[in-house]
Order: sequence, then structure tokens, then C-alpha cells
Amino acid sequence: MDSINNINKLTKNDFISNLNPKSLQVIKNAKLEPSLKHAKNAVAYQFLRNGYFCIDSESTSKRLIFNRTVSLRDSWIKKNT
Repeated sequence: MDSINNINKLTKNDFISNLNPKSLQVIKNAKLEPSLKHAKNAVAYQFLRNGYFCIDSESTSKRLIFNRTVSLRDSWIKKNT
């Protein structure tokens, strides 16, 4: 319960300062399925071997923006290294 209270006390600046600075990855000129031009809000799309993504509210059909919501575990690498 203490951790919940601590989270509720965070200010916007505290929240932003606790974000991972490496969490933003911009991949320009990525190749996507043409059908993703019609991606819908609140629908998760799985990108092969990467994770699940949802369309960003600032996305347009000419400039698609996807946000990763869940990463996929890569247990194969761990077993074979």
C-alpha cells in the first residue's frame, strides 16, 4: 500500500524524470504491411519478434506512429548464448 501512496504523490516532473531515457526509439523508413494504414485505436498489433503495439493518437495515414505496449521475451537467445 505504501508504494501506491508514493505513486499517487508523484508530480508530473517526478514522473518524467523517472522515465528511461532510452525508452524512445524512432525507426524511420520502417517497412510495414499496407493494411496498417487503417490501424484502429485500442487494437493491439503484433510486430514479428518484437512485441505488441498500438497506434498513437498523433498518427496519420502518411506518418504512422506505433507505441509498444508489451515486449516479447526472447528466451531463444538466453538458451543459446
